[in-house]
Amino acid sequence: MIVIKRIYEHPSSKDGYRVLVDRLWPRGVSKQAAKIDLWCKEIAPSPELRKWFAHDEKKWIGFKNKYTLELEQNIEQAEKLKTLEKENKHITLLYAAKNPLCNHALVLNDFLSKL
Repeated sequence: MIVIKRIYEHPSSKDGYRVLVDRLWPRGVSKQAAKIDLWCKEIAPSPELRKWFAHDEKKWIGFKNKYTLELEQNIEQAEKLKTLEKENKHITLLYAAKNPLCNHALVLNDFLSKL
């Protein structure tokens, strides 16, 4: 099972294998406090796409489509996460964005569920 969670929420034993899926390290979070098992920055949106989107909800549909295309071109990273899910049964994708309804982890989780 794959779930998503903001990195700023406290780690929990229910999180299972914790994977940070942001390209940049989240502000104000120490590596010790983050308690991540893997930092998979290669699966995050490209710097160009991240800057274009800038968490503007008006660009959400376009962002989802563009990021999905990036994921399709980076399938080996997505397959790596699916393998981790099989090995660990439960993984949590961690992201730093403020909006829980408009962030790349949602798109990534949806993409992974279709693999």
